[in-house]
Amino acid sequence: QVQLAESGGGLVQAGGSLRLSCAASGLTFSTYRMAWFRQAPGKEREFVASISSGGINTFYVDSIKGRFTIFRVNAKNTVYLQMPSLRPEDTAVYYCAATQKYGLLSPSECDYWGQGTQVTVSS
Repeated sequence: QVQLAESGGGLVQAGGSLRLSCAASGLTFSTYRMAWFRQAPGKEREFVASISSGGINTFYVDSIKGRFTIFRVNAKNTVYLQMPSLRPEDTAVYYCAATQKYGLLSPSECDYWGQGTQVTVSS
């Protein structure tokens, strides 16, 4: 049974930082591309970032490009999202996903999902 477990969310002031983690089990982690999505209240789930199976190639949505960093440690079956300089508009539930697709993704292109972790950025 595949499980993706996100952690690291919380409440932070604008300008603060968080590091999200997603620990995977039940799949051959090193063969999957991984992604982060987020969903704000009343909005659709949107792509944030993805990373290739070996961690070499990354993709970001334009709104966070140059600010967030996705990386992975295959030996730990974990993918991370480093989020410095947080803004109130980054407030959302953040989800990790496993996929066999590549690049900028839609939710339908992901095979497995975590339960999400709440990130709230106060102004």
